[in-house]
Amino acid sequence: MSDLTEFPEGPVFPEGFVFGAATASYQIEGAAYDDGRGPSIWDTYSHTPGRTAGGDTGDVACDHYHRYREDIGLLRGLGVDSYRFSIAWPRIQPTGQGPANQKGLDFYSRLVDELLEAGIEPAATLYHWDLPQALEDRGGWRVRETAERFAEYTAVVAELLADRVPRWITLNEPWCSAFLGYSVGRHAPGAQEGTGALAAAHHLLVGHGLAVKALRAAGVREVGITLNPDFNVPATDSAGDRAAALRADTQHNLVWTDPILAGRYPEAEQDTWGELITRQDFRREGDLELIAQPLDFLGVNYYRPTLVADAPYREADPAVRVATDNRYAERPWPDVRRNAMGWPVVPETFTRLLTGLKDRYGDALPPIHITENGTAEHDEPASDGAVHDTDRVTYLHDHLTALRAAMDAGVDVRGYYVWSLLDNFEWALGYAKRFGIIRVDYDTQERTPKDSYHWYRRLIAAHRDRNQG
Repeated sequence: MSDLTEFPEGPVFPEGFVFGAATASYQIEGAAYDDGRGPSIWDTYSHTPGRTAGGDTGDVACDHYHRYREDIGLLRGLGVDSYRFSIAWPRIQPTGQGPANQKGLDFYSRLVDELLEAGIEPAATLYHWDLPQALEDRGGWRVRETAERFAEYTAVVAELLADRVPRWITLNEPWCSAFLGYSVGRHAPGAQEGTGALAAAHHLLVGHGLAVKALRAAGVREVGITLNPDFNVPATDSAGDRAAALRADTQHNLVWTDPILAGRYPEAEQDTWGELITRQDFRREGDLELIAQPLDFLGVNYYRPTLVADAPYREADPAVRVATDNRYAERPWPDVRRNAMGWPVVPETFTRLLTGLKDRYGDALPPIHITENGTAEHDEPASDGAVHDTDRVTYLHDHLTALRAAMDAGVDVRGYYVWSLLDNFEWALGYAKRFGIIRVDYDTQERTPKDSYHWYRRLIAAHRDRNQG
């Protein structure tokens, strides 16, 4: 471990602020064929040649399913208040419907009990992209039935865990599910569609609304959803680039936040999707009221800003145009460091994103939890086996400072979860990118806390000492 005194102290947060760490089921659990778990769209996708880097799959991942007690020990050592994990739908209902798989329920019950025993508050995400393949075979998120099955699955899980899990997240980053999955095709199920992707986006929102009702009926304490809003900046002040940035903002952000927080569809959706949005028989009367139910918090995942320029349609024929072809293109952010993902590191945009949400939605914006923030870096073990991930420490420090600035500007932020606790399966990028504050040797499953783990632990301990003193 480096001498942590070389790193600056973190910013000061108010009493009651929640510090946590986050993971996701398919990225860490492994045990893909154990104890009755059914196949998910990510099992199918990752086993399809050419879909993931190096042909990597989540079959084993971090083997968390068998090593969860070790990982909870690392969480205890970190000193976090809360641990955000996701529940694998195919582990609960192997085909996405019908009776629950008891062994799947038992695993999450043990996980929650171990967390509570360690003094760590569980925060459960119901859907982090691992849709049961059987439901995809019936249309996936393109069809309303999947939203209805999601509500049934939610009720099953809530009946088991509502008394022990205080914070619930319905969906994680539905933008990725709808548009990376059904339009860009870089995520499971790998489709490239127009109207189908817009239908998927709407049915994810409907599924969220139905899940909120199921969670409320189960008596849970806090209900929210996690979005990954982009901070979109026009590349120039030209009218074309400003209009392109609005289209990007509509597709990435407003398609979610306007229905959820304001009970309306985005004003610029016609300009954003053109002919595609006219074929919207998937919308039904009463859907907005269902989607816009009050929430206890909004989860925000944030990593980097986007510089946007005007661009023509890549596919002129609307019959074959995908939903992400919105006449804009991303441009390189100038003169900043880029991380291992190639993403620009611009911490001050984190402040501007959060204050922008407050400005747009005012009192309709619920308290915020930062449910993911972190960075992939080129960190490797040193000769002594330690991982000196200085760039990650700097990233976390600077983004926490930007978060504190947003709070000082009046944004009600209640917690922060670092992404991620562990290096893990990074979706289509396989195991090539490492976001963890703990390094995982995928051959031996050995866990090695990085300097960022020790820095974050110091930050949490200092926060606790100040508020207890």
